[in-house]
Amino acid sequence: MSVLFKKHELLSHDGIAHGFFGRQGGVSEGQYESLNLGKGSQDSTENVTENRTRVAKALGTSEPKLLSLSQIHSTEVLIVDAPFAGTPPKADGLVTKTPGLAISALAADCGPVLFCDPQAQIIGACHAGWRGALAGVTTETIRAMESLGASRNNIHAVLGPCISQDSYEVGHDYRDTFVAENEAHDRFFKLGPKEKPHFDLKRFILAKLRKDGLTQIDALPDCTYAQPEAYFSYRYNTHHNLGNYGRNISAIMLKA
Repeated sequence: MSVLFKKHELLSHDGIAHGFFGRQGGVSEGQYESLNLGKGSQDSTENVTENRTRVAKALGTSEPKLLSLSQIHSTEVLIVDAPFAGTPPKADGLVTKTPGLAISALAADCGPVLFCDPQAQIIGACHAGWRGALAGVTTETIRAMESLGASRNNIHAVLGPCISQDSYEVGHDYRDTFVAENEAHDRFFKLGPKEKPHFDLKRFILAKLRKDGLTQIDALPDCTYAQPEAYFSYRYNTHHNLGNYGRNISAIMLKA
C-alpha cells in the first residue's frame, strides 16, 4: 500500500514539499495500523523507523532528516539547521530555512499547523493542542520565522487533520479556563447532547492565526475522531477501549 497524504494549495509552491499524512501505507499492526509515526507509542522502534522512512521518501528526503520533537504542549519553538543528535528536544514548534530538512508536527486529535513564506523560503511546523494553542504556540512559530527573515504578510498557514467540535466534548472547567483568558473565547464552545461544552479547536486555531495578522490561512476539514480508518485519534481509542494510540504526522520541507 502506498503512503497516503494530502496537500494544500496554500503550501504548494516551487521549492517546497509538504504533506498531511494519515494512517495508511505503513507497516505497524493492531491499534497502530499502519503508518504510526509516534516514537512515544508502544509500537516497535523498527516499525516506527520504517514508517518514518516512508514519509521521508514521499517528501524527497531521508529518515534522519525528518525532524520530530518530543512534544510537551508548550510554546517552545526551535530554529533548526541540521538533524538532531540523539534524543529529540522537548518543544512544540520547528522553523528552518535549510533545504532538505523536513520539519514536522505529530498529532492524534491536536492541531498540526504547517507554515511557509514562499518568497523568503522559510518554513515552520507546530503542534497546537488546546494548551499550546491558548498559550500561543502559533504566535511563537510566526515570530521564529520572522527572526529568520520571513514576512508576516507573506506567511501561509494550513491547519491539518484534528478533532472537530462535534467530537470534542469537554468539561465546564475547561471552558472556564478559556473564558477567563478572554470572554470572547466563549464563541468557540457550544453545548452538546449531554449539556456539556464542545470545543471548536479548528476555529480557535484559525482565529489565533488571523489575530496574528496572517491572511492566507486555511484548514483541512478532516476530523481525526470521526475518521478512525483514516487517522489516529487519542479520544477514539480511549472511548473504544483500544489501548495506546498511533500518531499522525504533518511535515514540510524546502527542497534541496
